[in-house]
Amino acid sequence: MSNKRVYTFGNGQAEGKADMRNLLGGKGANLAEMNLIGVPVPAGFTITTEVCTEYNLKGKEAVVELMRAEVEAGVAATEKVMNAKFGSTGEAFPLLLSVRSGARASMPGMMNTVLNLGMNDDAVKIVAEKSGNEKFAYDSYRRFIHMYGDVVMGVEAEEGEHNPFEVVLDELKEAKGYKLDTELTAEDLKELVEKYKAVVREHAGVDFPTNPWDQLWGAVCAVFDSWNTERAILYRRMEQIPDEWGTAVNVQAMVYGNMGETSATGVCFSRDAATGEDLFNGEYLINAQGEDVVAGVRTPLEITKIGSQRWAERNGTSEEERQKNFLSMEEAMPELYAELNEVQQKLEDHYSDMQDMEFTVQDGKLWMLQTRSGKRTGAAMVKMAIDMLEEGRIDEKTAILRQEPNKLDELLHPVFDQAALDAAKELSKGLPASPGAATGQVVFSADAAEKWAADGKKVILVRRETSPEDLKGMYAAEGILTERGGMTSHAAVVARGMGKCCISSAAGLTVTGSSMSINGVEYKEGDFISLNGTTGIVYEGKVATITPSLDGDFGKMMDLAEKNTRMYVRTNADSPADAQTAREFGAKGIGLCRTEHMFFEGDRIWKMREMILAETVEGREEALAKLLPIQREDFYGILKAMDGFGVTIRLLDPPLHEFTPNDLESQKEMAEKLGVDVKVVTEKVEGLHEFNPMLGHRGCRLGNTYPEITVMQARAIIEAACDLKKEGLDPKPEIMVPLIGTVKELKMQEELIRSTAAKVFEEKGVEVDYMVGTMIEIPRAALTANEVAEVAEFFSFGTNDLTQMTFGYSRDDAGKFLPIYIEKGILKQDPFQALDQTGVGQLVEMGCQKGRAARPELKLGICGEHGGEPSSVEFCHRTGLDYVSCSPFRVPIARLAAAQANLR
Repeated sequence: MSNKRVYTFGNGQAEGKADMRNLLGGKGANLAEMNLIGVPVPAGFTITTEVCTEYNLKGKEAVVELMRAEVEAGVAATEKVMNAKFGSTGEAFPLLLSVRSGARASMPGMMNTVLNLGMNDDAVKIVAEKSGNEKFAYDSYRRFIHMYGDVVMGVEAEEGEHNPFEVVLDELKEAKGYKLDTELTAEDLKELVEKYKAVVREHAGVDFPTNPWDQLWGAVCAVFDSWNTERAILYRRMEQIPDEWGTAVNVQAMVYGNMGETSATGVCFSRDAATGEDLFNGEYLINAQGEDVVAGVRTPLEITKIGSQRWAERNGTSEEERQKNFLSMEEAMPELYAELNEVQQKLEDHYSDMQDMEFTVQDGKLWMLQTRSGKRTGAAMVKMAIDMLEEGRIDEKTAILRQEPNKLDELLHPVFDQAALDAAKELSKGLPASPGAATGQVVFSADAAEKWAADGKKVILVRRETSPEDLKGMYAAEGILTERGGMTSHAAVVARGMGKCCISSAAGLTVTGSSMSINGVEYKEGDFISLNGTTGIVYEGKVATITPSLDGDFGKMMDLAEKNTRMYVRTNADSPADAQTAREFGAKGIGLCRTEHMFFEGDRIWKMREMILAETVEGREEALAKLLPIQREDFYGILKAMDGFGVTIRLLDPPLHEFTPNDLESQKEMAEKLGVDVKVVTEKVEGLHEFNPMLGHRGCRLGNTYPEITVMQARAIIEAACDLKKEGLDPKPEIMVPLIGTVKELKMQEELIRSTAAKVFEEKGVEVDYMVGTMIEIPRAALTANEVAEVAEFFSFGTNDLTQMTFGYSRDDAGKFLPIYIEKGILKQDPFQALDQTGVGQLVEMGCQKGRAARPELKLGICGEHGGEPSSVEFCHRTGLDYVSCSPFRVPIARLAAAQANLR
């Protein structure tokens, strides 16, 4: 830790600068930088983020003593620049302070702020006298008591009650017949001050502190304490901000936007944060302090004339009414607007990024209180970067690194029309398992979803949980809603692969057969609901959606990513349509084609069940012969869609019980359909039952006990590839053996595949290049990768199962405890969402190193859900993988993340 705990700024000088944000926080670093480039900033000082860490370790009293002398020196430096006196009771104008948080990463509104600190009964009289504005003085005093009482002294509303300060204010306004706070007179405000003190006394049990230094230490410690409030912790989890970073504290001289009609305060942006348009915009209020702009007590006004005109048009306000009551700052304060406009351009030019700024006008003088790179939508993020690149403001590396890969989701999925969303009724909130927006009629089975969709209806498939048998219904539905399951449940994974909106584990949802209830309210088949898969919110009825257009800027950003990438991106796709979608998004091949999904479409399931019921090899071969042409057609379409690129096809993986019905009625239907006694079906289903099917008879274990399955699938793949080659195309099949734990398991399957391929080549009179490899998803396979690589020509790391087996967590059940583990700090993040680089990642690294030691040309990839998660993509780049593979709609995200990993 640095010995220096406090850094001062003011009057064009500063001890810090912009690149010290880790130490000074974003706000403190930028306050220093604004001073250095000549922007008018009230003087002050920053207490470093390291002190916050120290505070959490050593406690309040010890840390206050450690920094006391430096804070006192910081106050003295601020007094000198501002020509004011902290705690003044004499001739000097009182120095009043703002005390604000400032973490490394922006956390807007998550931590505490105190304004007008230093005010007491003596100071308020001097402020009134020196300013000649008694109303302003007492308005500032009552605001201070309210904010300090709330933030520092814990004067809060009881559950279900209104804030006690606001109750007192509303009572006085009602008694006086006022509608707005600005109608309060100086005498009213004096009365409020005394009543606010009484509120503090009643709720905190002590008198409001009058000593400015006691006030300052209380506020500083309250800001440090706010780092660990529930809302701050939740925000950090959402934004993946480390807990250990801590917050800085910025103590700054107050300037006043509430001194009358020549004073104002506001928030502005150098470009439109929603669209990316190069248009200065923002809101302001005359005779107000900063919290008024965002509190909603008064309607803020637009800063620019064009913004005001657009606002009036949206709200149906006439131009005459606008000019009378809603003048922009550009019209009402033209000289100050011109100065603000010049400053915002200077700041954007300096930082080469869109700036989010706070300002105050005190009696005709402009002061800048904050600047930071503004938060923006996905569309605005891409447009701003491309525009600034083409304007020569930034280079390609900066344009790429400035992107947040996950924000690209906003550009790839349908979204709700905001006006319709504002009017919608919220029913429930669950896990945002797959982004996008969907509106449709509720159905409760895959068959119903398929039938209704065929009739032209838009449906939402609602299930307790989904299984592979629901695939056709999921494909037909606009969105999926489940009672159970997590972010990597079957519903979530498949929905993301399809680009379908999905919400899992919806709160208060109970699904029972042909109906559902949400918090006790029943909904039947055909009722309309809407899903926001980006937020996890379920809405009642229809909510209009719009499809964002992938315009030229998106394409240009993808071209930049392509130009700056070493590791390429494939897709997980099980159909030609998904493969084509992914190819349009820039996928260079398929990293995982799951053949089991193909067996659930149409009548195929009956042929699969016929094979399962067969008691002899000959019987199974007869049933598989019926599946062969179907599989060949599937592979033909997928290989054709990815012509010229590698297509990794995984042989049958799930246990056979997943293809059989569990309930008696369905078993009777199966028996009738296949012409056998229902007892035969029941006994087969019971015989296939496993206590732990994830570790049971599946993957290569199926292929080695029933080699005829492997032979059929290998033949279908190679025949499809040969047919395409005869047509002049360039198919590149890669046959992947799943779930191997020993090299002998793989060797036995490899021999079957190669002997089958040789027969097909002889029959077809043509040969194709193909590869045989394996999925590394069992820890033992990673540990013995040098042996495995003697047989396998490629490794694809199946990190979904590898994570399950390494942690010993079931991804379908871990939702019961993982949120608690994350809340308690046992885990920093869900290992099924972001790759555990320390444990699971170590197995991946070991597998890569050992594999390439045995076979230097070994192709390496990853096909688990982690293949589309940015931090996991960066890990894969560092580890030397050739590619990552992910669902089609995450391909652009992975491409961008891969480029960023290459440039860092």
